[in-house]
Amino acid sequence: LLEDVGEPKGILTRAGNATPRANATLLSLVRNSELMGIVRTMRDVERTFNSKFNYPWTFFNDEPFTEQFKRATKAATRAECRYEVIPREHWDTPSHINPDIEAVSNEILVEDNIQYAKKLSYHRMCRWNSGMFYKHPALKDIRWYWRIEPNTKYYCDIDYDVFRYMQDNDKAYGYVINIYDSPQSIRHLWPTTMQFIAEHPEYVHPNNSMAWLTDQSSRPNHFKIANGYSTCHFWSNFEIGDMDFFRSDAYDEYFQYLDRDGGFFYERWGDAPIHSIGVGLFLDRSKIHWFKDIGYLHMPYYNCPQSIKCHGCKAGRFTDAEHLNRENCLENFVKYVHAD
Repeated sequence: LLEDVGEPKGILTRAGNATPRANATLLSLVRNSELMGIVRTMRDVERTFNSKFNYPWTFFNDEPFTEQFKRATKAATRAECRYEVIPREHWDTPSHINPDIEAVSNEILVEDNIQYAKKLSYHRMCRWNSGMFYKHPALKDIRWYWRIEPNTKYYCDIDYDVFRYMQDNDKAYGYVINIYDSPQSIRHLWPTTMQFIAEHPEYVHPNNSMAWLTDQSSRPNHFKIANGYSTCHFWSNFEIGDMDFFRSDAYDEYFQYLDRDGGFFYERWGDAPIHSIGVGLFLDRSKIHWFKDIGYLHMPYYNCPQSIKCHGCKAGRFTDAEHLNRENCLENFVKYVHAD
């Protein structure tokens, strides 16, 4: 990212263009207690992008939003704001999860120093983000989403419609950061995935990203602990995606297979590796796009391009913590797949 980074190649739609907007929303899973964090992030997104394109915001919570939350978020944008409660059947722990096994499993995660090991809401959030969000009734007629999390920062002016870029250039999944996961948190994710594709080989796309998913040269210990998965993944707190892909038989049946296995609660399967594996196996890799021109921070990792459109972000910076630089696996993705 120390080389000059411009806008992506391909068809670009500008503000004021007569071209219709995409069928899209800015999507945020957020609690009432995170109000100030989401408002700060909304101001960034509005300043850099949405004040030009006016896409609606859709907020999700497992409990009703307060009037204070609604007033403050509406004041941060001229776009429509929608406030949705997640159905209990989409959020609560499934009935097939054995609480005794869950308790013992969580203790093992604690021994392995896995963050949020015993935080039930975190396990539920990972499951919802993995395979429930696109089933919410409020999204049933919407195709595209941009996931926005509280307390994230955006540094670069975005002067083209990112949703129309995805739609018009035949893309389905966009990301900014690639990092390694904690292999102890997903020991059985890859073996379970291999069981699924053994039963459904027809779902694996011929132009897949398997070589990226199974790289063992960069972090061989990760590969070993995760039983065949490199653990390199798209950091999904930023993603721009096509919900038609997630609604596909291949991805949705994959999620249901994982859900029945119980790893969201017996281990700490995150939506980032699950989205990444799903995209890597079931999607044509030419449909994956690196938004390298979008400056972004989710602590402790950055995407900081060298661009006259970016302000407040040191070009090339990945993290302020030197020891975390080795967690960056973007080079692996570029090596095995592509970076358009």
